[in-house]
Formats: sequence, C-alpha cells, structure tokens
Amino acid sequence: MSRPSQPKHTTADHNGVSVIQSQSHASSALPAAVAGLQQVPQLIPAHPTSAGGKALPPSKMKKPPADKDSEEYRQRRERNNLAVKKSRMRSKQKALDTQQRVNELKEENERLEAKIKLLSKELSVLKDLFLEHAHNLADNVQPPAGAGGSSPAPNSTSANGQ
Repeated sequence: MSRPSQPKHTTADHNGVSVIQSQSHASSALPAAVAGLQQVPQLIPAHPTSAGGKALPPSKMKKPPADKDSEEYRQRRERNNLAVKKSRMRSKQKALDTQQRVNELKEENERLEAKIKLLSKELSVLKDLFLEHAHNLADNVQPPAGAGGSSPAPNSTSANGQ
C-alpha cells in the first residue's frame, strides 16, 4: 500500500528546528485514524550538523551583541559583577573554613600524640613492675637444694584429704 503524496509545509522556529507538516485531503480513502496520524508535525533540525540534532536551550543561544551604552548591557554587567563578587566571597570563606579546620585538626593531633607518649611511658612502667614482680615470684618458688631433683608435692595435707 503506498501513500498518496501530500503537499508539505516547512516552517522554522527560533530554536533552529524545522517543523514539517503534511496536510491530509478530505477526499482521502484512508481511514480517519491513519489520517489523524499524518497530521502530527515532525521535528527535524534545520542544520543537522549543529549540536548533534538537539535544540539549544535559550541560555546557550547566541544573542546579538548589546551596545555597550545600552541599559540592558549595563544591567547585565552589574548582575555579572555582583555574581563574581559573591563567588569570590564564597571561595574566600571556604578557604578560611578549611584553614580553621586544618588548625583544629593539628591541635587535636598534637594532643593525641602527647597522650600516646604519656600512655607509652605508663605502659613501660607497668611492664617493668610486672616483670620485677614475676621475677620475685619465680625466685620464691625455686625447689630446695636438698630435694634430690624431684619436685615436692604442692601441699601434703591435701593429698591425705584433710
């Protein structure tokens, strides 16, 4: 089934997109549903090589250069100057906040290092105390010299059950 040729009208809007509309004839032998589908406009780029076929948003469209003496130009420059000033203030504040955080972390680091040093000294003292106490206990538990090499019973009364 071939479609009858229909006249096409092409218009271009401000975004660089061409709209192709086909007009259906009232005397067409096609069903009404198909005729309705043919009336839907088709969008194609006016310049297929520009922007990959996508329409540019209004902010990216090129505007004609404004006269430097115009009120619009002056207002745009003023808004831009305020935006730049605000951006620089935020940047400076962020740098100050970062420096303050660095100083706080350095102080905390010094405090923690001092605590490590103190706890290391305390651990060393406690180790020495423990080793000295263990050595003294080992000296007191040595077997008597006349035992003949056999180990003495820990407690003779507990062996009898009394």
